Amino acid sequence: MNEAAEQNWSVRALERQINSLYYERLKMSCAKETVIKEMQEKTALIPAKPQDFIKDPYVLEFLGMKDSPSFRESDLEQSIIGKLQAFMLELGKGFAFVARQQRISTETSDFFVDLVFYNYILKCFVLIDLKNGKLTHQDIGQMDMYVRLYEDKIKGTDDNPTIGIILCTEKDETVAKYSVLKENKRLFASKYKLYLPTEKELIEEIERERALIVSERRERYGV
Repeated sequence: MNEAAEQNWSVRALERQINSLYYERLKMSCAKETVIKEMQEKTALIPAKPQDFIKDPYVLEFLGMKDSPSFRESDLEQSIIGKLQAFMLELGKGFAFVARQQRISTETSDFFVDLVFYNYILKCFVLIDLKNGKLTHQDIGQMDMYVRLYEDKIKGTDDNPTIGIILCTEKDETVAKYSVLKENKRLFASKYKLYLPTEKELIEEIERERALIVSERRERYGV
């Protein structure tokens, strides 16, 4: 655990170490430096993917907002801008702020993306749409359109494909499963919490994620 934290291993890097029995080989080997060097070389070859950088849920208790359905999405956005450094730390590694309410114009319409970041590790723009409520098909369609517009009108030729993240207070797994989120590896929906979860909520979240993983494995491998 300490080594994973100190070296900032991604989930896939950690899985690689577990599957290759890195810990066991390191404890049993007399030439530990060789085992460590081999691990570092193999881990360095694992390219970064968007899935390694997306959290679910995001905990935004540092905003100091009351957990109330009455607050507006603009209030949430303003609070994030007011504590941008803390929000970027919650996002994770490699994020740089680009714009708030960035306009994307077509021949007939103007569209505004709530928050835009650039991740210098993934080398791509990250669009964030803030929603005060449950995830809907309309939210997914809107973000899909934003990403397509950004790809066409703003993304540079040297940038990797744009990522879209919908931050919502509740994620409907059925909507997520039967929408473009299912196959599109550049679109994500994540919950956000305005307070630190209790022990009970953490247990429920872990169980929910475990059930989803089991379900996905059954669908993919039939086991």
